[in-house]
Amino acid sequence: MQIPKTREETEALEGMIAQRRDFHAHPEEGWCEFRTTAAIVRVLENLGFAVLTGEDVIAPDARMGVVEERLAAARHKALEEGAEATILDRMSDLTGCVGVWKTGRPGPVTALRFDIDALRGVTESSSPEHRPAALGFASPVPNVCHACGHDAHTAVGLGVARWIASHAHELTGTVKLLFQPAEEGVRGAAAMAASGVVDDVDNLIGAHLGTFCRQGEVGLCRAGFLASSKLDVHFHGISSHAGADPQKGRSALMAACAAAMMIQGIPRNGEGDTRVAVGTLHAGEGRNVTPVHADMELEVRGETAEVNDYMRDSVYRIVDGVARSYEVKAEVELAGEATTLPLCEDLLEIAGDCAKDVPGVEKVMPITKKAGSEDCPILMRRVVAHGGRAAYLLIGADQNGHHRADFDIVDEKSLPVGLGVAAKIIERLNGRR
Repeated sequence: MQIPKTREETEALEGMIAQRRDFHAHPEEGWCEFRTTAAIVRVLENLGFAVLTGEDVIAPDARMGVVEERLAAARHKALEEGAEATILDRMSDLTGCVGVWKTGRPGPVTALRFDIDALRGVTESSSPEHRPAALGFASPVPNVCHACGHDAHTAVGLGVARWIASHAHELTGTVKLLFQPAEEGVRGAAAMAASGVVDDVDNLIGAHLGTFCRQGEVGLCRAGFLASSKLDVHFHGISSHAGADPQKGRSALMAACAAAMMIQGIPRNGEGDTRVAVGTLHAGEGRNVTPVHADMELEVRGETAEVNDYMRDSVYRIVDGVARSYEVKAEVELAGEATTLPLCEDLLEIAGDCAKDVPGVEKVMPITKKAGSEDCPILMRRVVAHGGRAAYLLIGADQNGHHRADFDIVDEKSLPVGLGVAAKIIERLNGRR
């Protein structure tokens, strides 16, 4: 990795590191990113960006997996931690924002997407060998931490914003920076797409730090993302005394257990790879009471949208059949959704050529390995449907594995590469000729 030589490069790196560590120390789960969004808005507006918030960037009815009772507490906590009340009021309890820079000169509309949420379900390591803990910026929030790198994505996005502001005289057209909430659980992109904020975009770039790429590598994603549906299932039974009147009860717990076993056994599909995971099951009220409630969280995935639809529809059929058999009521709620990656070879080639010129990049390679799921393809497909192009990249980072308590990146090395790749792409697409 080359050491930054100019004052601008040094300040950009120091700014990104400081912001990444601040976001890391104040993690907010999806749809609760009030402090994070307010901080982003303030930076962007101070730089001269027009900033869209609220329903201009998020369609409320298209949100998935919103836990309403967490929003008020998260907003209050953000105020306590210094978020500006006037910015929160503008957001109308809808997190995420979009920074827009119009150069006033003819040219394409280019958008870069950065996800901003932390991960729920992991408590960060307090080991002295874990760098965030040793340096004092580890998450203080039980069960919520930045264990996937979205804090770094956000910091890179703000670094890109500073670069745009200082190089605006060299650019044409419009650049949009999309700071998307609720990527974890693939819940946020659909609501951002439904707002129409990317309908005028000619080029969209999404990226992720780490995953299959180590430090010095950049991956060009040509395939690999699985379509996915996140499903919450709620069973409602009838209570009774488990000893005196067991025949009068209808067990939501037993129905849920039967459904879980059958869902894990859905026949696989010859048209493509599948995944299924029943992640949580919470049920029952007491040892001697027929269980009235059971709540289950699960997900299915497919190599294609059609294969994923097969898996999702099978869950609906199983839940319906089990509910009838056990004489309980049940409903299935779609809590998140992702689709497969569209492929725009020309934009992907441009991105690869740009990455080769970035200091610290030693290898640019295609990525086709089957991974998890990402909701950025929903935004990408929206852009393609309106006549634009989209590409997705992996920016290498040395890390122990995502969604782990000891996840970390070496931000001093990874952040400048992320900024450099983004800046080179903007230069190529929107630079003055």
